Amino acid sequence: MFLSAYHFSGDPAELAAAHDALCQKFPPEVLDLHVCVRTQEGIVVFDACPSRADFLVFSSSAEFRQAVADVGLPEPRLEPLGEVHFAHVREELLKVITARQAR
Repeated sequence: MFLSAYHFSGDPAELAAAHDALCQKFPPEVLDLHVCVRTQEGIVVFDACPSRADFLVFSSSAEFRQAVADVGLPEPRLEPLGEVHFAHVREELLKVITARQAR
Protein backbone atom coordinates (compact mmCIF):
# COMPACT_ATOMS: atom_id res chain seq x y z
CA MET A 1 0.00 0.00 0.00
CA PHE A 2 1.43 3.39 -1.05
CA LEU A 3 0.60 6.54 0.95
CA SER A 4 0.56 10.03 -0.48
CA ALA A 5 -0.48 13.47 0.69
CA TYR A 6 -2.60 15.89 -1.32
CA HIS A 7 -2.10 19.47 -0.08
CA PHE A 8 -4.95 21.89 -0.87
CA SER A 9 -4.35 25.57 -0.02
CA GLY A 10 -7.17 27.93 0.94
CA ASP A 11 -9.88 28.38 3.55
CA PRO A 12 -9.90 25.15 5.60
CA ALA A 13 -13.69 25.16 6.16
CA GLU A 14 -14.47 25.66 2.47
CA LEU A 15 -11.90 23.07 1.42
CA ALA A 16 -13.22 20.54 3.96
CA ALA A 17 -16.75 20.99 2.60
CA ALA A 18 -15.49 20.52 -0.96
CA HIS A 19 -13.55 17.43 0.17
CA ASP A 20 -16.75 15.99 1.66
CA ALA A 21 -18.49 16.55 -1.69
CA LEU A 22 -15.61 14.83 -3.47
CA CYS A 23 -15.88 11.81 -1.16
CA GLN A 24 -19.55 11.45 -2.12
CA LYS A 25 -18.39 10.71 -5.69
CA PHE A 26 -16.45 7.62 -4.61
CA PRO A 27 -17.98 4.54 -2.98
CA PRO A 28 -16.50 4.01 0.51
CA GLU A 29 -15.22 0.56 -0.38
CA VAL A 30 -12.71 2.02 -2.87
CA LEU A 31 -10.99 4.04 -0.13
CA ASP A 32 -8.45 1.79 1.57
CA LEU A 33 -6.99 4.49 3.80
CA HIS A 34 -8.16 8.10 3.52
CA VAL A 35 -7.73 10.88 6.08
CA CYS A 36 -8.49 14.59 5.68
CA VAL A 37 -6.77 17.00 8.09
CA ARG A 38 -7.52 20.72 8.48
CA THR A 39 -4.41 22.89 8.75
CA GLN A 40 -3.81 26.62 8.99
CA GLU A 41 -3.02 26.66 5.27
CA GLY A 42 -5.98 24.53 4.11
CA ILE A 43 -6.39 20.75 4.17
CA VAL A 44 -4.10 17.80 3.67
CA VAL A 45 -5.57 14.53 2.45
CA PHE A 46 -3.61 11.38 3.19
CA ASP A 47 -4.67 8.68 0.76
CA ALA A 48 -3.41 5.18 0.10
CA CYS A 49 -3.36 3.34 -3.20
CA PRO A 50 -2.50 -0.34 -3.66
CA SER A 51 0.89 0.59 -5.17
CA ARG A 52 3.04 3.53 -6.24
CA ALA A 53 2.14 2.74 -9.86
CA ASP A 54 -1.58 2.96 -9.01
CA PHE A 55 -0.98 6.28 -7.24
CA LEU A 56 0.82 7.70 -10.30
CA VAL A 57 -1.98 6.62 -12.64
CA PHE A 58 -4.79 7.83 -10.35
CA SER A 59 -3.27 11.16 -9.33
CA SER A 60 -2.44 12.15 -12.91
CA SER A 61 -5.72 11.00 -14.44
CA ALA A 62 -8.12 13.37 -16.15
CA GLU A 63 -10.97 11.82 -14.13
CA PHE A 64 -9.32 12.73 -10.82
CA ARG A 65 -8.51 16.27 -11.93
CA GLN A 66 -12.08 16.73 -13.18
CA ALA A 67 -13.60 15.36 -9.96
CA VAL A 68 -11.45 17.78 -7.94
CA ALA A 69 -12.43 20.72 -10.14
CA ASP A 70 -16.13 19.76 -10.11
CA VAL A 71 -16.36 20.21 -6.32
CA GLY A 72 -14.38 23.45 -6.32
CA LEU A 73 -11.10 22.19 -4.94
CA PRO A 74 -7.93 23.81 -6.26
CA GLU A 75 -5.29 21.66 -7.89
CA PRO A 76 -3.41 19.93 -5.07
CA ARG A 77 0.29 19.79 -4.44
CA LEU A 78 1.06 16.06 -4.46
CA GLU A 79 3.52 14.53 -2.04
CA PRO A 80 4.31 10.84 -2.55
CA LEU A 81 5.18 9.55 0.93
CA GLY A 82 6.03 5.88 0.53
CA GLU A 83 5.03 2.33 1.26
CA VAL A 84 2.92 1.84 4.39
CA HIS A 85 4.81 -0.32 6.86
CA PHE A 86 2.11 -0.40 9.57
CA ALA A 87 -1.27 1.19 10.21
CA HIS A 88 -3.61 0.98 13.17
CA VAL A 89 -6.89 2.71 13.97
CA ARG A 90 -8.62 1.95 17.23
CA GLU A 91 -12.07 0.42 16.62
CA GLU A 92 -13.79 2.99 18.86
CA LEU A 93 -12.30 5.80 16.79
CA LEU A 94 -13.66 4.26 13.60
CA LYS A 95 -17.14 4.28 15.18
CA VAL A 96 -16.81 7.99 16.02
CA ILE A 97 -15.62 8.84 12.50
CA THR A 98 -18.39 6.79 10.91
CA ALA A 99 -21.02 8.51 13.07
CA ARG A 100 -19.70 11.95 12.09
CA GLN A 101 -19.77 11.06 8.41
CA ALA A 102 -23.40 9.94 8.68
CA ARG A 103 -24.49 13.41 9.83
